[in-house]
Amino acid sequence: MDIRITPSILNADLANLNLEIAKIAADADLLHLDIMDDKFVPNKTWDFNAAHEIISQSPLPVDAHLMIEDPDLQAPKYAEIGCASVTIHFEATQKPRQTLQSIRKNGARAALALKPKTDFQVLTEFRNDLDMILIMTVEPGFGGQKFMADMMDKVSKSRDFIGDADIWLQVDGGISVETIEIARDAGADTFVAGSAVFKAPDPAAMVLTLKELATK
Repeated sequence: MDIRITPSILNADLANLNLEIAKIAADADLLHLDIMDDKFVPNKTWDFNAAHEIISQSPLPVDAHLMIEDPDLQAPKYAEIGCASVTIHFEATQKPRQTLQSIRKNGARAALALKPKTDFQVLTEFRNDLDMILIMTVEPGFGGQKFMADMMDKVSKSRDFIGDADIWLQVDGGISVETIEIARDAGADTFVAGSAVFKAPDPAAMVLTLKELATK
């Protein structure tokens, strides 16, 4: 199983973002970009123009996680401007299949995210439309939250559902040296880590440590 570490810049030093990204560019697999609109979640990060600038300058392929109320309109645009992967939330989309297909048509991997209270079963009708499933292991909206170990049952069910399909299984929230093996054992192969990476004395070394733990 291929393992991917996708550091989230939500907890990076935003005043020196290019430098922060450069620290992990040689070792991370993707850059996780959290787009929040203060409507779907109670926090606001980057609008489309600001995100476009980050995406265009990133030395890493960008994994955009849209925590916004209008993903059906916005998600294809993120694919158009060069994101490698675009994630929409099941709870926000009105047209999940159509939007996932539009993401693909615009050149990005299409992903569907589930908040902690959303049942795994909602995924099952979209198997042929997915390139990645994201199981939230915190309530979306803020970085630095505690890992929800009770989400591992949902991760395991997702792994069984994926079978031998080329669908990545991502976890996001509270991933650290203490929790990454728990998530890996449940079946995850793609790990978003924010605070653990960018609050570490050496972010690059932390990326390598996390990958080593997940690959054991």
